[in-house]
Amino acid sequence: MELRHLRYFVAVASYGSFSQAAAVLRLTQPTVSRQVQDLEDELGVLLVKRTANAVTLTKAGEDFYEEAREILSQVDQSVERVRGGQQDRALRIGYVPSLAVGVMPRAIERFQTEHPRIRLELSDLAPAEINRRAANKQIDLAITIGACATVEEFAWREMSRISIVLILSPRHPLAKRKTVDPKALQSVTLIPLDRVAYPEYIPHLRKMLAAFGVKPRFSAHSADGILALFTAVEAGNGATLLLETTASLMPCSLVFRQFRPALKPVTVHVGYSAVKASSHAQAFADILFEETRKLKERTPTPT
Repeated sequence: MELRHLRYFVAVASYGSFSQAAAVLRLTQPTVSRQVQDLEDELGVLLVKRTANAVTLTKAGEDFYEEAREILSQVDQSVERVRGGQQDRALRIGYVPSLAVGVMPRAIERFQTEHPRIRLELSDLAPAEINRRAANKQIDLAITIGACATVEEFAWREMSRISIVLILSPRHPLAKRKTVDPKALQSVTLIPLDRVAYPEYIPHLRKMLAAFGVKPRFSAHSADGILALFTAVEAGNGATLLLETTASLMPCSLVFRQFRPALKPVTVHVGYSAVKASSHAQAFADILFEETRKLKERTPTPT
């Protein structure tokens, strides 16, 4: 067994596809498939189930995947120590702050404790900019919404699902309600996020509200970020739709209301290269998932 067998298997398991793993590894699909088959033959167990449209791991494959990732991570770190370059190594993370409220600070603290020689470079970005930087290999790990999880060389994992809420001025008529029926938005003009920085914002809300027979109206002016949007809502006694996690960021001069029935939640994804310089990105992602699980366990379920 050689390290390349482990790297090929990890790539296939991470991407769930022989063809995509082969593209990232810059090899042919038959080559990757043959190497994984050789690994299975040597181990004497089936690691992956091959179908026409997808690749899934067997129970043995799931267990071996974790072991293989750990082995490759240790090898990468050993090489870095020998080369003396680990001190200057950076992990570049692009993320939308509202997607990781309550999780990111703890994840950063844990990662820096466990990997003190790795420098974190954090960038607060809009989803469109995260997508661009990931495609141009300017970030190593991305935390963004599902609509932007399209970079081919990144493996994407679902981190969480966040509810949409109505954020509004306390002087707005809907602020008098404890919860809001989505159909009530039919007569409300919403202030949107900037169409350039957040191109998915309006189309996503239109599709979401269409399920309730609502065709939303958006004001001509918009905001280029969450804080600017709060200011616009407060200044005009207006209303907007944002993730529930942004409620902890909004000023006390605004209020938020949950929807009943609830709108479809937004899916948050974490993406990183599963092959190149992946050990520290994977380590940070694993911490994110663990902290997300802990936060969910501590958060009471709304009734």
